Amino acid sequence: MGDKIPSQYVKLTREQEAVEITPGELNQPVRVPQLHVKLCPECGQQLPVGFEIPADEPWMSGICGCAQDPEICMTGLLCPCVLFGRNVERFKEEIPWTNACVCHAVCIEGGITIAALISIFNGYIDPNTIRLVGEALLFAWWICGIYNGLFREDLQKKYHLQDSPCDPCVVHCCMHWCALCQEHREMKGRLSENTTMTPMTVVNPPPVQEMTSDHTHDSSSSSENGSQHHRHTDLQIQPL
Repeated sequence: MGDKIPSQYVKLTREQEAVEITPGELNQPVRVPQLHVKLCPECGQQLPVGFEIPADEPWMSGICGCAQDPEICMTGLLCPCVLFGRNVERFKEEIPWTNACVCHAVCIEGGITIAALISIFNGYIDPNTIRLVGEALLFAWWICGIYNGLFREDLQKKYHLQDSPCDPCVVHCCMHWCALCQEHREMKGRLSENTTMTPMTVVNPPPVQEMTSDHTHDSSSSSENGSQHHRHTDLQIQPL
């Protein structure tokens, strides 16, 4: 017999240490390109295939473009709480506009009313009290500016808008009424663009055809002629 060929397998013994296998090392996940969607880093929305994230887009109107829509301008000047409520409801549908309107009226319009009353009765109120109330009103105005600035920042993230003209919180602290009008014009223009529909071609169905008396008479006469013809042609040949 020839030489014995050594076995290519290694015999394991109990003295050998077991090889540790990392969990999941053998079953690696399969990468499916359809499941790896591209998300917007700002708003987190799913982007279509081949879509490139746009750069910072300009606003449709400037911060001082209130004259472009006089109705919005008058609403923001006389009833800013109503305009703020409409903006919040249009941006976040789960929040009714009345809640936002009441909060704005209590914080902003209420603070302005207190400041006006203090200025009217300036000589009848202690100066230290006026100073404390003034500091409280300034602090409340600063807090409201930050809150409105966060709302404006969310609006900019959704539509990829740039700061106009500066930080959102600073804009609302310094130009609150103009900022409300600009935000309302922006959302109004964006929603009108999204709801614009292309004209569709309307195809009317053919008219319903009904059988009249003339057609009935023609069909009956044709059936009678056919029966008579069948009688004449139905002949049999008999042997003599």
